[in-house]
Amino acid sequence: MALTPAGAKALSAAGHKVLVEPGAGEFAGFHDDHYAASGAVVSGGADEVWEGASLVLKVKEPLPPEFSYLRADLTVFSFLHLAANPALAVELKRTGATAIAYETVQLDDGSLPLLSPMSEVAGCIAVQNGAYFLEARNGGRGVLLPGISGSPTGRVTIIGCGVAGITACRQARGIGADVTVFDASIKRLDYVRDVFAGGVSTILSSPASIEECIPESDLVIGAVLIPGQKAPLLLTRQMIESMRRGTVFIDISIDQGGISETGRVTTHEDPFFVEAGVLHSCIPNIPAAVPRSSSLALAARSLPYALEMAEKGMERSLDENEALMRGVNVRGGKIVHPGVREALGD
Repeated sequence: MALTPAGAKALSAAGHKVLVEPGAGEFAGFHDDHYAASGAVVSGGADEVWEGASLVLKVKEPLPPEFSYLRADLTVFSFLHLAANPALAVELKRTGATAIAYETVQLDDGSLPLLSPMSEVAGCIAVQNGAYFLEARNGGRGVLLPGISGSPTGRVTIIGCGVAGITACRQARGIGADVTVFDASIKRLDYVRDVFAGGVSTILSSPASIEECIPESDLVIGAVLIPGQKAPLLLTRQMIESMRRGTVFIDISIDQGGISETGRVTTHEDPFFVEAGVLHSCIPNIPAAVPRSSSLALAARSLPYALEMAEKGMERSLDENEALMRGVNVRGGKIVHPGVREALGD
């Protein structure tokens, strides 16, 4: 949920009208009466919310049934991942709506404050799910990642050491797995080595180095992000075929298209498929598995931006807040984010 009752109360107290779709927060444990008690108006349905709002807060991007609600005087503030969703980009351009992506709001130091908490969640769950999928009943190799007396630890390979990758590293190392991390940045690898006091192997990413490592891995986690752009294809079919039968590949990067030639979107209900003997799990919006924790973390980070836009209006907010301006993907019928524009060839 993009807005908790506490956030609704803050916006209402500042004099703004807050419309909430009925049942919108139920999945995360926030009920309609909680929002009503916080000063929000629980609407008659989606039509009323979209038509009555100038700023729409969502977690997931507008879906095809919602395209008809888009209009020139509307701002949508949500995850967008347009590099992997050209159809949505076309609709946003056509309607003239302003679209601000959580994943590209960027501070001066390069950090992504709204993506960061979701990346932490995804990194945690990637290791949890990977350990579970490795169980023999799921078709996995039957490897216990921490190892036990008389049996070696499992080997975890993490490609990318941004927030998701480092969190996955912490989780895997914390349970005792043997962890190797790849990244294209020596600076990031130095950071990982320092944080984990040399307890994690760090390797500069290249096709050759990845190809050499993954055949010996039990769990491979893709955690590569280039803000606004499609994820690079780093795992070829040949590499996947070199992995042992029953190993697991989890692609956190699937939101941006994924890093493997063999990847395709899976769901929380049907979380993996087997390709070349390898269990693939490529779930977009991994944080939906823990909606309460994810909603609290995301809403806490995004509320200050929502308050600013509500208080100042869109034009002034974007003029005065560079981080928010970097989050704008589409505006006035044009794709304005450089990474998204490059990814879509626009």
